[in-house]
Amino acid sequence: MRLITPPVGLTALAETDLVGQVARILTQAIIRGQLQPGAKVVEASIARELGISRAPVREAARLLEQQGLLVSYPRRGFFVRKLEARDIDEIYDLRICVESHAAVLASKNLTPANRDALRRQIDVLYEAADLDDPAQQVEEDYKFHRMICEIAGSTRLLRLFDDLASELRMVIGLIGRLYEDPRRIAQTHEAVLEALQQGDPDVIAARIDYHIGAAWREVAKLVREIPTSPNGASA
Repeated sequence: MRLITPPVGLTALAETDLVGQVARILTQAIIRGQLQPGAKVVEASIARELGISRAPVREAARLLEQQGLLVSYPRRGFFVRKLEARDIDEIYDLRICVESHAAVLASKNLTPANRDALRRQIDVLYEAADLDDPAQQVEEDYKFHRMICEIAGSTRLLRLFDDLASELRMVIGLIGRLYEDPRRIAQTHEAVLEALQQGDPDVIAARIDYHIGAAWREVAKLVREIPTSPNGASA
């Protein structure tokens, strides 16, 4: 069995909500590159490093598998999912279609209350950047885009967005590596909110296309540059 050597720098946990804490720590390790795409998540090694039993580590790994961050193989265990360039193209092509339409609908339903909610969410993105918490920033980024789909008022659009949610978390995590300044992620959402407030469908579509399309090109490039794991595991 291949162990993670040396330890990847994880910290010991409190006794409450171990599964949730482990899932969050593993997510952070994936986003920060401590656990590379294709790397094996060795339950015994991680449990020892965190100072806990293997059971919550296994449950956390199953949770992250459901979210699309890990994959499992019979008798081999869990591995960090390795996204291929084709996966990126499919995800972003769908994102642009879904979110452009959702944003146009959302602009028609924009009220002072939900506009302020989007503004506060951007502020939360800045706060996560200042805390240097990439995993939290991934979640808050995801929430901003989901809020637009919620404001659009279409349950089917929201369902389509949620179907992409797991893969989006990993992809948005990769986006976080594109900017040396973590506040840059928050800044890129300002133009989207401005377009929603203006309400011009053509401007909204153009802003969404630029916002998501620019990330599409950079993330696809980044994925192609990620080296293959020595153990050869991939999604």
